[in-house]
Amino acid sequence: MNRGLRTVAGAVLLGGPLLLSLAGPLLVAGPVGHGRPFDPAGPLGTDFVGRDVVDQLFLGGRSVVLVALTATALAYLVGAPVGLLAATTRHRLVDELLMRPLDLLLAVPSLLLLILVAATAPRGPVTLTVIVAMIALPEIARVTRAAALPLAHGTVMEAMRLYRETWWRRAIGYVAVGIRRVLLADAGVRFIGALYLVATASFLGVGVAPDASDWAVMVDRNRAGMFLQPWAVVVPAALIVAMAVGVNLVADQSLAGRRSTGDRDPAEVLR
Repeated sequence: MNRGLRTVAGAVLLGGPLLLSLAGPLLVAGPVGHGRPFDPAGPLGTDFVGRDVVDQLFLGGRSVVLVALTATALAYLVGAPVGLLAATTRHRLVDELLMRPLDLLLAVPSLLLLILVAATAPRGPVTLTVIVAMIALPEIARVTRAAALPLAHGTVMEAMRLYRETWWRRAIGYVAVGIRRVLLADAGVRFIGALYLVATASFLGVGVAPDASDWAVMVDRNRAGMFLQPWAVVVPAALIVAMAVGVNLVADQSLAGRRSTGDRDPAEVLR
């Protein structure tokens, strides 16, 4: 697949579910009615409580997408600065104080952490967002630190110190910009992981009601009627998969052909 076709495919796969999740609720007229469960009548039939599947698809994407996006952004807002500071510091103690608590959090299985925190916190999208961000934060910090270390302690950085460049210019203007490609590629993976965790939480009844209008809940709750009315499972699952694949394709194409700051000549960086 050539580059242009990959870009178009990624935009379609990502844009379709995103547009449906954001604009879908506006297309539902009035309250959702109830009929016979798993009735094949209609475009996509009904779900396990007799609601029209098309209406549920229009209503069910916003919660999944917004929680995954917000959790990923929150994890990067905290994790990336921590990893960058740990990589650029010249004091071993600061590095240890920043990274070792995150290692402890990383050692706890994500599903176990999800269940433990959810059991002691109020149910809702805010709780789910915070939990998903907590799970992703340690890995983001470690990826940021690992990517930043070669730049933070290389010859260009030493030259910048000799030129008495400010910490902001060294850490942000050089190191952070130099690792942007790594972080952008990682962000696509993290968003997919956030989608997985949000869907898993929905399966477990964490953060959303068991009968909520939610794509992940639809996949779980309608499995009992898979052979009677498969669209209630297949379509929401396909939307989640399409969004995940689209994110990776868009991220890959946005990185293609770009040159990182780390590849630039030291004299150019210091100019």
